[in-house]
Amino acid sequence: MQKQMMVLIVWLILNGKVERAVEILSAQFAVSVPKMRVGLPKGRKNKALGCYSARDRTISVLDSDTLKDPFVILHEFYHHLRTTADRRHKGTEKFADKFALEFIAAYKSMANESGNY
Repeated sequence: MQKQMMVLIVWLILNGKVERAVEILSAQFAVSVPKMRVGLPKGRKNKALGCYSARDRTISVLDSDTLKDPFVILHEFYHHLRTTADRRHKGTEKFADKFALEFIAAYKSMANESGNY
């Protein structure tokens, strides 16, 4: 994915336009658009900020503030991406973290280059 697109995705999430960010990601990776939900499913409230349910293709986040957290949204989108590609393989947490951090690094890099960080 191009750096400018990664920057746009992070910017959209930070600015509360998570649905648009997820639509663009889904188009880029040719997968269905996951549903977004505020509130975690029962049993997931301990320490998680977000989770992905492959059964109903939904990214759930702890609260409305978490909707603006690029790391959480991108991490959970990675699980959607992997599950869509292979229903049995959800991807590891390590790879989901790496996916999210690549987008955030692109955003920080662009911000540093423009002097807006």
